[in-house]
Parts: sequence; C-alpha cells; structure tokens
Amino acid sequence: MSDPELPKLVLPGDYLGAAEEFLPGRGTYENRGRIYASLLGTPHLDARDRSIRVEARNGIPEIQEDDLVYARVDELKTAMAICTILSTGTSTRTVPGAPEGTVHISKAKDGYTESLSGEFAVGDIIVARVLQAHPSVKLTTAPAPLGVVAARCQVCHALLRIGPKELVCPRCGHTEHRKLAQVPRSGAPGRNDGSPP
Repeated sequence: MSDPELPKLVLPGDYLGAAEEFLPGRGTYENRGRIYASLLGTPHLDARDRSIRVEARNGIPEIQEDDLVYARVDELKTAMAICTILSTGTSTRTVPGAPEGTVHISKAKDGYTESLSGEFAVGDIIVARVLQAHPSVKLTTAPAPLGVVAARCQVCHALLRIGPKELVCPRCGHTEHRKLAQVPRSGAPGRNDGSPP
C-alpha cells in the first residue's frame, strides 16, 4: 500500500493514517487503530521508522543545539556571561521558564578576549548560537553575525546607536564598545550573502 498523501495543515481530530501501517508520533494520538492529529500543525511522515508526527503551527519553542536565540545579559563573571534566553530565532513566542544560558569568555568572540566587560554589559540583548542545550545551555557569540543587537548607555541608560567604530549615546554623547552582531539589511542575524550564520 502506498504512503498517504498528507495535507499541508491539519486540525485536531484530522485522520492521518492506520495504526497497522504507521506509528503515532508527537502531536498525534491513536484511537481504534486509526491515527489522528492532536494539534494544529504540519504533518510529517518519517519513512525510516514508519511514524507520523505533527509539528505545531505555533508551538511552544524549545531550545535545541545549533539554534539561534535572543538573550538578555543578566550578570558578568570573570569567565562567563550569564543570560536569560528570551526567544528562539524561529519563533515570536518567549521560551517558557526563562531558561538560563551562559557564554564562556572563550566563546564571546573570535580571538583572545581579555575581559567580558569589554564585549557585553548587563542588560544587553544578544543573538547567540546554542552549542549545548542539555543539561545546561551553553551559547556562543564568536561568529561575526552574532553578538549584541541592543544596548543601553551605562551613564544615562538611553538606547545606544551604532557609530562608525563604537556605540554612541544620542542623549549624553558617551561612547561604548561591544561585540556587535553584524546584522544584514533584512534585520535578521546572518551572513552578508543572506545565508544563516
């Protein structure tokens, strides 16, 4: 028997296939030998293990290795920056539980980093790549497209603007240095050719 033609979008309760041919995966359930969608999303058939799963259309974001994430720097220690992860690069929803991630000093930028206080400040919003998701979240901002995307003046707390070589406060004129993300014109972190970092 040939594989079923799956629709592009399914609703909870939509029939996906027979349990004698496929295994019910994430986002599905089995009832009387038939597999149904349990949520709104996109169905996928995995030919390797003969399973059907549904990826949620607007599901709760989960942090996975190699994901891009937006995070707020909460604390700077000698060897690491401690951050709260706000969202993933692929979702507009916040990550539940406000998980903590760390950027080790060796992963802040390419080359030698003398002090993290020269690369980040408390309150900065960074875009980072997940190196490890479990048991703790480890991040890197070393590649050029990654780094600080929003920062406030350490003197008057106004939002800093990017100057020719450093950040400039439009209110008090104070200048500061950060490891800035190289954001292409589209507004999303990535290489200048438009490909992801």
